[in-house]
Amino acid sequence: MSSTPPTVDLHAHVGLPEVDALLADQPGLAEQRRTEAATLGPASLAYNIRQLADLGPRLTDLDLRLAAMDAARVDVQAVSPPPVTFAWAARELSARVVATTNEAVAAYCAKAPNRLWPVGTVALHHPDLAVAQLTTAVRDLGLRGVQISTSAGPGRELDDPELAEFWAAAEELSAAILIHPWGCTLGERLNAYYLFNTVGNPTETALALSRLIFSGILERHPGLRVWSAHGGGYLASYAVRADHAWHAREDARTTQEPPSALLRRTFVDSLVYDPAQLRHLVAVMGAGQVTLGSDYPFDMGVTDPVDRLEAAGFDEDAMAAIRGGNALRLLGVAR
Repeated sequence: MSSTPPTVDLHAHVGLPEVDALLADQPGLAEQRRTEAATLGPASLAYNIRQLADLGPRLTDLDLRLAAMDAARVDVQAVSPPPVTFAWAARELSARVVATTNEAVAAYCAKAPNRLWPVGTVALHHPDLAVAQLTTAVRDLGLRGVQISTSAGPGRELDDPELAEFWAAAEELSAAILIHPWGCTLGERLNAYYLFNTVGNPTETALALSRLIFSGILERHPGLRVWSAHGGGYLASYAVRADHAWHAREDARTTQEPPSALLRRTFVDSLVYDPAQLRHLVAVMGAGQVTLGSDYPFDMGVTDPVDRLEAAGFDEDAMAAIRGGNALRLLGVAR
């Protein structure tokens, strides 16, 4: 690989009809959709249903993806499944869903291995299963990492003691763990104006990162490679409040380092839309912790992530790092 890193979009998704077929007739999926419908509200639900016809081909068609990448000046996409959770699934079904997902993502990316890098998933709501799945994904399937949700299912946060072996395995394997939200546990309070996404997603991500920080997981596992979507949600925009609590209150001083310092051990993407907001994100996180991200092909993503990065006016070293160098480091790709 040349000394100049490729341009890497770390936030892109692929549709998996095989997985959809596995889940289609499951009562748990029907119940999940009823809950999501109540949280979305009728207007946003109807909008999303109409939009699926447009998104479908772009989620699965390789030629459309590569053409969009070329138009955006993106050399490589890290491709992950849609972030919809299946935390209701029993052990056997969860094993089948994960195996099918990871094999399908690997097969899709193998069609253009120089342009697409696969990211899989694990059944985090079955912690022991998740450890084995992570190992298989990285060592056997050659995936670059796995995507998880902002919790491990109802009643189990990411700092749950039962997930201790998962975080230890992730560190040992040097596996990238990509945190991506889907909606929000605030429920029907978000049932208008697409607040399900605009407020819900960044809220969930800020909560997930805060649990990892204040629980000490990032201190206990300094080699963890954790990345979060959408600029890390709200946390990076207001980490000073977490720092204030850490200094002011004994119940919040649970770590050796303040929250902002631990946050800067993680990676986030550049999907914050505005040059001023991106400059603030880099000021908080450091230029070495931000990667390019488009959220292809969803409408809350952008088609021009490189243009938006250039508009922020960073120096040459920061540009090279955010444009691709940081993604290589996160994913363990040699230059």
